[in-house]
Amino acid sequence: MLSPPFSRSRGRFGVVGVLALALLASGCTVANSEYVTGGGAGGLRIVLPQEPPTLEACQSSLTATGVVIRSNITEPLVERDADSGELRPKLATAWEQTSDETWTFTLREGVTFTDGTPFDAAAAAFTIDRAVNSDLGCEVEGYVFGDTDLDVEVVNDTTLAVSTPEPDPILPLRLSFVEMVSTRTSATEKVRVPIGTGPYRVADWQAGQRLSLESNPSYWGDAPAYQNVNYVWRAEGSVRAAMVTNGEADIATSLAPEDGAGELAVAYRNNETTALRMQSDEPPLDDLRIRQAVNYVIDRNTLVRSLFENLATPAGELIPEGIVGYNPDERVWPYDPSRAKQLVDDARADGVPVDTEIRLIGRTAQFPRIEETIEVIQNELEKIGLNVKIQMMDTSTQLTYQIRPFPEDTGPYLLMIMHGNQAGDAAFTLDQYMLAEGYQSSWGTAEFDSLIDAAEALKGDDRQAAFEKLWPYEQEKVVQYAYIAHMSAILAKSASVSYQPDSATGDEMRLAEMSPVS
Repeated sequence: MLSPPFSRSRGRFGVVGVLALALLASGCTVANSEYVTGGGAGGLRIVLPQEPPTLEACQSSLTATGVVIRSNITEPLVERDADSGELRPKLATAWEQTSDETWTFTLREGVTFTDGTPFDAAAAAFTIDRAVNSDLGCEVEGYVFGDTDLDVEVVNDTTLAVSTPEPDPILPLRLSFVEMVSTRTSATEKVRVPIGTGPYRVADWQAGQRLSLESNPSYWGDAPAYQNVNYVWRAEGSVRAAMVTNGEADIATSLAPEDGAGELAVAYRNNETTALRMQSDEPPLDDLRIRQAVNYVIDRNTLVRSLFENLATPAGELIPEGIVGYNPDERVWPYDPSRAKQLVDDARADGVPVDTEIRLIGRTAQFPRIEETIEVIQNELEKIGLNVKIQMMDTSTQLTYQIRPFPEDTGPYLLMIMHGNQAGDAAFTLDQYMLAEGYQSSWGTAEFDSLIDAAEALKGDDRQAAFEKLWPYEQEKVVQYAYIAHMSAILAKSASVSYQPDSATGDEMRLAEMSPVS
């Protein structure tokens, strides 16, 4: 039984705002960045770390796609407020649960897609069928709905009923990930560019060079402040930052403190949490004491202070504050290397092969200073008598270890993950990462699975209370993870642009919330 002297996590994150970083703007020429069209008067210039692989709406849960299209080119029925977590109207003006299995939505009138076709219940039903009930293999289907198909009924032009096989108390939240598209969209093939109802539409996409949006003249809502928005992409964070400090771009995303954005850097809390997932089907990680030892020997406070420059907080669960199911009394494992070494020694005395090589797998560029983080953790694990070898991987290789089916005969390993709960509800984390057969879970227990299923069937305060109990249970009874830190993000913003990023910015950067500083 685990009974560590846990400490509470620290209070509300307090670093949102302009950073006074020590590094100054370089003032250097930024190679190949001079051609960012559409900026200046009436235009906004954004530099991203990578080009969107597609703008297909049903792939919008991919970060690189969603950050461009969600609530910009396409819109959902309802959207989640990043600060409050509440759902608010978008293309639906009202919704209610009309039976245990059915939710009914009242749709906004007078909305058209940018191809001139009307947005109505038939279009909403078409989109849901295409994204969730088809064989397209949409990212949103697997990420949000799993294997569940939806029964969609057009009641009349402005009324849509959506039913699930079992009662689903968060169906409107799940549907907030389904971006509505015109009925002229192919139902049998994915498309590269969507036709949506949003405040912008695609004007030009020069693959490998730039992507240009223009405002939608028939938009049903308020016209956005910028008539044109131009995206380019540069892989190096220092280059992205320099483009803003040199006046070649207005916003640059996914920066590290050392990238040199200077006083134009803005830090904000995102939904990402870093953790080590422990592949526990082989010794010595199949022994509870070894998994506890891994947790005891990670000095989270030092990592946060020295490597994350205090732009993070030590974590005791896989979701941060602001997500439904977050435990406000979060318990963080204490740093206790003596206790960790004793656990390893006890396991060795009982015949556990603690000298077996354990791979510590990290993904290159997953977050700033990941290599240093991995090295610090390896050093601590070695000190308590574990045999740990670092293995850094590129994204595609690392994903084969992160997503089922996992490679076979790998030996024991610790996998660095960074999970962002875009949906705002713990169910999206628990299903994937905690269930024994979860999409990104290495193992679990039948009892824990039952507790998760029971909690997810609840709603309101009962749901929150049940979720809160799962995190300490996982720490004491299961120990699937060594949680490390709730992370933050940094973007660079020109002084000429008014915009306050929020926890959703990394996945959904709403252009209509940006305007010139008057």
